[in-house]
Amino acid sequence: MTRYALVVTNAQTATQSRQVVSACSFLIEHGFTIVFESEEAERVLKLQELTLGFENYENQPIEIGLVLGGDGSILRAAELLRDSDAPILGINLGHVGFMAEAEAGSLEETLKLVVAKNYEVRNRLALDVVVLEDNKETFRSWALNEVAVEKSARERMLEVVIEVDSRPVSSFGCDGVLVSTPTGSTAYAFSAGGPVIWPNVEALMLIPLSAHALFSQPLVVGPKTQLAIEVLRRSAGSGVLWCDGRRTFDLGPGSRVEVAQSAKPIPMVVLDDAPFADRLVKKFSLPVTGWRGPDSNK
Repeated sequence: MTRYALVVTNAQTATQSRQVVSACSFLIEHGFTIVFESEEAERVLKLQELTLGFENYENQPIEIGLVLGGDGSILRAAELLRDSDAPILGINLGHVGFMAEAEAGSLEETLKLVVAKNYEVRNRLALDVVVLEDNKETFRSWALNEVAVEKSARERMLEVVIEVDSRPVSSFGCDGVLVSTPTGSTAYAFSAGGPVIWPNVEALMLIPLSAHALFSQPLVVGPKTQLAIEVLRRSAGSGVLWCDGRRTFDLGPGSRVEVAQSAKPIPMVVLDDAPFADRLVKKFSLPVTGWRGPDSNK
């Protein structure tokens, strides 16, 4: 039975593309058929000046999505594989690569685990988002990291009211509002001053962006909570909706954005059970010098 692996990469240099081609060659040698987006395959092979027989990913029974790049590439893989059940494995070729499960230095060891199917798959909470205008649905999408409602013009503040489980909570002028998943809590939401949420916690987070209000703190709510952001009709500015920074829709005054947990999560490959705290320390270079821990003999 043919095994298909979708390869997604942001390789921009000859060194990075060599790593991608090396990974593809290894998997091909071990019985995989590699599938790419057609434009991406052409770009990688042109950088590497090689010719390999890659197929297009569409309509193929993908076993795994292999990402060689950073978090942006993982979000792109999630988009490509949204209609499948294939899990995503990130191998970091970028800078932080917070969502990646492995680093480039352990590429061959990681690929051996892929060949042997020696890994776990855990689901990450995703969001469904719907835009309503005059009670009519005008846009529908989803997000793994966050849904962002932002002002579309720098000089125009966005007037919004936020809603939790069909009850109004606060109204204010702002640069925007984020609704984040735990996965997204270390991305845009982190930069906006939100708390880091451990990935095993099921929750949603709402964060006002530069709100002109006395109460504009992040809200952390249960996963079944229904959240809404309405652009008030009195708003002098219009807005724009972003889903993971990839899918977008313009919002005029009176637009209503409804966000809830998606019934379809994102499956992600897990290679080990290292504590999430260790990942935080490593990725953000947090200072822990002097820690002794529970072992008094350290």
